[in-house]
Order: sequence, then structure tokens, then C-alpha cells
Amino acid sequence: MIKKVAAAALCISAFHASANECELTIESNDMMQFSEKTLSVSEKCKAVKLTLVHTGKLAATVMGHNWVLTEKKNVKAVASDGMRAGVKNSYVKPDDPRVFAFTPVIGGGESTSITFSTTGMSKNKDYNFFCSFPGHFAIMKGAFKII
Repeated sequence: MIKKVAAAALCISAFHASANECELTIESNDMMQFSEKTLSVSEKCKAVKLTLVHTGKLAATVMGHNWVLTEKKNVKAVASDGMRAGVKNSYVKPDDPRVFAFTPVIGGGESTSITFSTTGMSKNKDYNFFCSFPGHFAIMKGAFKII
């Protein structure tokens, strides 16, 4: 009986470990910084849960941040199109096929979570995440890797 309980506990802990490796948290602040320069997930993750936490105090209209994921080669174009899309679209062009995932814009003290599919993504491609709030993308960015 003890062996069965131990085996069940191992299975449960293995499940939690694989589930947690597909969950990411990143912070942003009033100094236009993300807490991480690189985020990575296992290629086994078919879906990723990302939580963005804004640790600052300023409102979304003043120093709002979001998290946008695209191929590295598309960052500047996606950010430019996002500025034209405006705040009502969280500074992301609606239905932009270059965007794999994005969060809404949040202000200080707020957080938001999204779950996105990694279908169509490859560990052989270069991905970046960035904040598309106007003027932020040049500073607030990092690498996203599938390992």
C-alpha cells in the first residue's frame, strides 16, 4: 500500500512540475523595465500561461504596460502598427497574424494573465516579447525561447 501511495505522489508531483514549467510570470514597473530579459518554455508546452504584474504606481494611461510576443524580425512593424491601433486595442493591431500572444495594457498595482498556444512556433526561430505602449518597445523587450 505504501508503494502505491508513493507512486501516486510521484505521478502527481511530476504532473505539477510539467504544468508549472508552462507557466511564466514577468513584472513591469514605472521605470519602463521588465523583470526578465529572457523567458523560456519547454517545447513540450503546447499552451503557456503568462502572468504580467505591474509593480509600479502610475496609471495605465500614463505608464501602462502590456506583453506582446512575435518573431524578432517583426517587433518594430508590430509595434508601429500597434500605435496606430490605439489604446482601445491595447496597442496591438486587431487579428495581426504576426502576433502569437498579447496581454491587455495594465497600470501600476494591476496584473493580468493570458494562456496562449505554441502551435506554429519552433525552437529554431527567434522570438521577442515587448511592451507595445507607445515609445516603450525600444527599451522594454526580451527574448522568448522554446527549449
